[in-house]
Amino acid sequence: CTWSLTTPATNTLTPAMSALKKLFCIGNPLLDVSAEVDQAFLDKYGVKLNNAILAEDQHLPVFEDLVANHKVQFIAGGATQNTARVAQWQINVPGAVTYTGCIGKDKFGEKLKEAAKADGLNTPYYEIEGTETGKCAVLVVGAERSLIAHLSAAEKYKIEWTQTPEIQGYIAAAEFYYIAGFVLTHSPDSIMHVAKHAHDHNKVFCMNTSAPFLFQVPPFLAAFKDAWEYIDILFGNESEAAVMGEAFGIKGSVSDIALAVSQMPKKNASRPRIVVITQGADDTIVATAGSVRTFPVPKVDNIVDTNGAGDAFCGGFLAMLMEGRSLEEAVKAGNHTAGIVIRRSGCQFADAARYVPSA
Repeated sequence: CTWSLTTPATNTLTPAMSALKKLFCIGNPLLDVSAEVDQAFLDKYGVKLNNAILAEDQHLPVFEDLVANHKVQFIAGGATQNTARVAQWQINVPGAVTYTGCIGKDKFGEKLKEAAKADGLNTPYYEIEGTETGKCAVLVVGAERSLIAHLSAAEKYKIEWTQTPEIQGYIAAAEFYYIAGFVLTHSPDSIMHVAKHAHDHNKVFCMNTSAPFLFQVPPFLAAFKDAWEYIDILFGNESEAAVMGEAFGIKGSVSDIALAVSQMPKKNASRPRIVVITQGADDTIVATAGSVRTFPVPKVDNIVDTNGAGDAFCGGFLAMLMEGRSLEEAVKAGNHTAGIVIRRSGCQFADAARYVPSA
C-alpha cells in the first residue's frame, strides 16, 4: 500500500481496520532504578543536577546504595523498550508488542522482567551469565533528575539470539518492526536481518535516529547507511535531524532535511519513506511522497520530566499504524502519549487515559 499526507481517503496503512498488526522491537533494555535523593547523595557520586552520564567505576555502587538505603521504584527502561511499553499500553491487546534485548541473569534482570510484565509487554530477553543487567539510576532531587546509565549486558545482544526459532517466530508474526539506532553500536547484523525480512515480506521497518553521535562516528554511520534503503519510517528530533543533514550533505531547514531524507533511495519504492521529526513543543514535521506537513503540538502544562517524550511519541504513533489508522491519527496519538509522559517522572503512563481516535 502507499501512504499519503494529502489525500485523507488513502491516508491509511491497511484497507480496513479489521485486524491488529503486531509490532516487534529490538533495543538496549535498562532497568530504571528511581529514587528521591538529596544533594549530598549526588555529591557522594560526583553527579550534577539535571545531568545524564555513563557510569564509570566510581559510580557502580550507586545501584546497591539506592536499593539498600532509599525507597526505590523499578521501571522497565531503555529507549526502544519505552516505545514498546507505550505502544502495548495504547493498543491494550495482550501480545500485541514483543521486545527483545540482552540482560544479565541477576536480581536486577528479574526486576526488569517483572516491571516489563506489569506493563503487559512480551519480553523474550536474551539472558547471559557473567554480565550484569543494564541499569539507569534515576536520582530525583525536587523537580530535577540526574541519570547514571550502566549499559553492561544491554550492549551484548547478538545475531545468534535473533536467529533462534523463538525470536524468528515473533519476527514472522509481526507486521511492524521498530529498532532504535543505538543497536547499530553492537548488533547491526540483527538490524539488517530484520530489515531484510520486512522487505522480503512487504512489511514495515522503522528506525529511530536516536542520537547525534550515530551520524558522527564513521563505523556507526556506515552501519546506518547499510540499513537506510530498507527504512520505511524514520523517527528523530530536530537536533538529530541537523546532524543527519550534515552527514548526508543536506542543507536547509529541518523540513528541508526531512523531505530530502524521505526521498533518498529505497529498496521498496512502492512504499514512500516517511520521516517524522519531533521538535519538543514546536510542530511535528512529517515528510513523505514529495510533500511536508506540520502538526501542532498541544500545549502541556505542569511538565515534570521531558526524558522519554520522544520514545512515548513513537509508541503512540506506532500503535495507530498497527490499528491501520491514518498518519494524522498517528501523529495525534504520539503527541498525546508524549504529553502524558512529560507530566510524570520517568516514562510512566499507567494511570492516564489512552488516546481515542476520531474515527
